[in-house]
Amino acid sequence: MMPRTATAIATFVLAILFAAAPLLVPDFGGFDPDQFPVPQNHPPVQPAGYAFAIWGLIYLWLVVGLAFGLWKRRDDTTWHPMRVALAPSLAIGAIWLAVATASPVWASVLIWAMLITALAALFRSPVQDKWFAALPVGLYAGWLTAASCVSLGLLAAGYGLVDQTTAAIAATLLALVIASGVQTQLKRAPSYGIAVIWALLAVVIANLGQNATVAALAAGGGVAMLIPTFKAWRAGRSV
Repeated sequence: MMPRTATAIATFVLAILFAAAPLLVPDFGGFDPDQFPVPQNHPPVQPAGYAFAIWGLIYLWLVVGLAFGLWKRRDDTTWHPMRVALAPSLAIGAIWLAVATASPVWASVLIWAMLITALAALFRSPVQDKWFAALPVGLYAGWLTAASCVSLGLLAAGYGLVDQTTAAIAATLLALVIASGVQTQLKRAPSYGIAVIWALLAVVIANLGQNATVAALAAGGGVAMLIPTFKAWRAGRSV
């Protein structure tokens, strides 16, 4: 079996395992407040619960995209670099929920590993077949960007390093720096920016009437992200 074909098969199988992970940990609804030395009840850094429904689309789109790749592009040289980077991200993702129920610290370490490899996959994604490669990987990497920064904010406040508001502000700013840099450099795959904007909007919703500072920052960040995301959308139309 050609190495590229083997990688295509492995990545597709890992996507299925990743998508099936919630079935093995069905009761996970985020970190338990009491998993931290300083209980994190209603932390302002965390998006409103409805936002996590995006995972359903991410799972489905990744599986469909990689199924197409296995069917039509299994030995394609332009797909192979993306798969090599994406496979470890999906492998970590398949065990992440189980780890998160046991240790927020290790879950944070792993989600950053997922993000780094997902971003590598995104930048290596083929220009063609964007609906099956760059766009689903972009949505995945965009949500991971937000989620990784949220995890740091929860750890910072949960271990008493800073108060909840300071942690939320720092995490939001970090997400904006990473996201704006990625989307500006990538110049395509607007799904990445859309996922980040989705997360920021959910932070706004979660903080309405609760924390005006965090809500305003997240709202401003979402508006700022519209610019590189729109540019990426326009660039993608010409491909």
